[in-house]
Amino acid sequence: MVAWFEVPVIKMERAKMFYETILDISILINEFGGFKMGWFPNNKKPGEATGSLVQHEHYVPSLTDGPLVYFSCEDVSNVLNKVEAAGGEVLQPKTEIGDGHGFMGLLKDTEGNRIALHSNA
Repeated sequence: MVAWFEVPVIKMERAKMFYETILDISILINEFGGFKMGWFPNNKKPGEATGSLVQHEHYVPSLTDGPLVYFSCEDVSNVLNKVEAAGGEVLQPKTEIGDGHGFMGLLKDTEGNRIALHSNA
């Protein structure tokens, strides 16, 4: 049901480098209408959402407020192992969800957002 998500950032280049480093992706930066956006890759597969980093005066990063975005990955541990070197903080290590739902972990990004990870392994 999720079609699009936006992650607030204070410094686009810092956030771009962080997410590119931990997720092994490339983020394309675009500016329009006073918004600076860093678009995550879009595989255009049905049922897969994509989104953007957003730098704008009305977008405020938060560790506690607002929705929690989960990024899919092959192994939560592999991503969490890159977080501190990239300038973030691990908030919760890889944790089994139970009932065959895989694993999750939490991190604080360079902008102060709480972000979650999910993997089946």
